[in-house]
Amino acid sequence: MTPIKICGITRAEDAVLAAELGATWIGFVFWPRSPRCVTPAAAADILAAVPPQVTGVGVFVNQPPDDVAATAARVGLGAVQLHGDEAPTQYVVGGRRVIKALRLSADSTAAAADTVWSGATLLLDAFDPVRMGGTGRRVDWTVASAIAGRRRMILSGGLRTENVREALDRVAPYALDVSSGVEAEPGIKDPARMRSFFDAVREAPSSHPQGSGVEATTGAES
Repeated sequence: MTPIKICGITRAEDAVLAAELGATWIGFVFWPRSPRCVTPAAAADILAAVPPQVTGVGVFVNQPPDDVAATAARVGLGAVQLHGDEAPTQYVVGGRRVIKALRLSADSTAAAADTVWSGATLLLDAFDPVRMGGTGRRVDWTVASAIAGRRRMILSGGLRTENVREALDRVAPYALDVSSGVEAEPGIKDPARMRSFFDAVREAPSSHPQGSGVEATTGAES
């Protein structure tokens, strides 16, 4: 099955269910302006409730590298995800994978992916002038497909049960990132939506076993 990241986790029960359903990663948002923001202490407690094979990913927006490193160490994160204007090379610390979000606007082309450091795992999301993710907006799948042909990437932005099979077929990403598409409200996941999302991915003909690509390593993507 295509690897899945459930992002915007704020409750242990949601993290546990994500793990039971087969999530590769669970994401914690540490950007204070997000409705899904959690404290490092809360994230550490939640991560402790899931099996060790599920990797914790921290989402940050223009936060100092030292602060990000300290939070990652305290929580036990396996990767950090950058959603602002950060230079990814400044955040390679402690052997953690760096994920860099590329927020696609209406006029973005596949060439935009070339601006992201090749040592980072690329994540595509929809551009919003205020919100830095979790908008429920879909990216241009034609552009996303072209980017997927250039480099390995995680697809995010407006994914839900009703469209994820089409997304897999049209874009062929190596992994998926979903937040609002499986929520009852921001930060509160809906168990039925989570189950149906995983079922849809599992049943999709184009969902096949792949490497996670977010291992705790500082090297370039394999």
